[in-house]
Amino acid sequence: MTEAFPNGFIWGVATSAFQIEGAHDIDGRRLSIWDTYAEQPGFIADGSNAKVACDHYHRYAEDIGLMKSLGVGAYRFSIAWPRILPTGRGAVNTAGLDFYDRLVDALFAAGIAPWATLYHWDLPQALEDEGGWTNRSTVDAFVEFTDAVSERLGDRVTHWMTLNEPWCASVLGYAQGDHAPGKRSWPDALVASHHLLLSHGRAVPVIRQNAPRAKVGIALNVSECEPASPSEADQIAARQFDGELNRWFLDPIYLGRYPQDVIEYHEREGRLLDGMHFVKPNDLDEIKAPIDFLGVNHYSRAVVRSAKIPEAENEPRTIAVPDPAKRTDMGWEVYPEGLTHSLVRLHTDYRPGSLVVTENGVAYATGPGPDGSVQDTRRCDYVKSHLRACLAAIDAGVPLHGYFLWSLLDNFEWGFGLSKRFGIVWVDFETQERVIKASGHMYRRIIQNNKLPEERAA
Repeated sequence: MTEAFPNGFIWGVATSAFQIEGAHDIDGRRLSIWDTYAEQPGFIADGSNAKVACDHYHRYAEDIGLMKSLGVGAYRFSIAWPRILPTGRGAVNTAGLDFYDRLVDALFAAGIAPWATLYHWDLPQALEDEGGWTNRSTVDAFVEFTDAVSERLGDRVTHWMTLNEPWCASVLGYAQGDHAPGKRSWPDALVASHHLLLSHGRAVPVIRQNAPRAKVGIALNVSECEPASPSEADQIAARQFDGELNRWFLDPIYLGRYPQDVIEYHEREGRLLDGMHFVKPNDLDEIKAPIDFLGVNHYSRAVVRSAKIPEAENEPRTIAVPDPAKRTDMGWEVYPEGLTHSLVRLHTDYRPGSLVVTENGVAYATGPGPDGSVQDTRRCDYVKSHLRACLAAIDAGVPLHGYFLWSLLDNFEWGFGLSKRFGIVWVDFETQERVIKASGHMYRRIIQNNKLPEERAA
């Protein structure tokens, strides 16, 4: 396998607005569902919030300087909906758009291409008060938001993602309660998932109108789903989970339909109270709006066990590998082969014209040593192994055109608060000091050479 990436391969880093910006009540920004969620006792593991986070709103120039020093060619960031339309719709908050104007201009001055994500989970609380993503009118509000942002930035931003991980926004947010808005209703989650997909489909032509030169895509969290054993029950469970996690979103976008086996599964589980009543005429045609690339967010595979096996009763369907040495601080298995398998599967089953790894990274708590440096060796190994997995996919014929490492900065990791560190730059959340970790220095060398470093002999 070659160790070099194709000429023109895109090297980037990724963040999201809520996780890094802070400035929660500055320049007209109002509450998002995550502001509200973080205030609920016990909802955030370490009791923290994102009111300051990495203070990127005030320190973006410093952070762009870090990116420039790392040599990255592209920066994936998200636009905070509550900064632009503080109540979700209506009058545009000019001060909010001004911030992203400054950010985009500063990126261009540094020679870094902006890749914008419109929705990375920070729904304005005012819209959630009306039902959030279970209310079809939220789709119209998202289109309004898309129009305002792409009209202002579309002359410079040429790569757009409509949504980030609609599975998380719908299932974790509305069915499992582990993300904002913290609901626990599978029927609501399925309605929300459809409205999220519809908002994507309706946003695509708006972006194309406002930014004719733009490439448009969506970022989905995709995982390989493997049965925990050769048993028929586990194999069925793995297929079902693949349907929930992957095909429920991929099939409408690329095939214009929801997978029938997953519909039937949700019906058996009592999750569809009135069938697919929320799918209206022409919805699936709109969702299937042609896109230019598929963003793939990948962290690990899912190993799936059937709840029908007696010894698995009352245990989660997706399980952790037993060896702690192969688990990250999130409890996720380190399994780079799963990235190759996922990319090849996407290419084989859906034929997207272009694939981009829009998130891949790992949480390890390694902090500064006595000399002030951060020697995060395990993150270095993780990144190298997953880039090797990308090369294997390219060798297999996958049109993979870029890689965005998650994340530039240690940040607010949703329900885990500030306790999980994904960054290649260490952040002291008290002083806001930034220190590039060993993984960041390694990433710089990979970018400079457009290939993996040679492994040293033991």
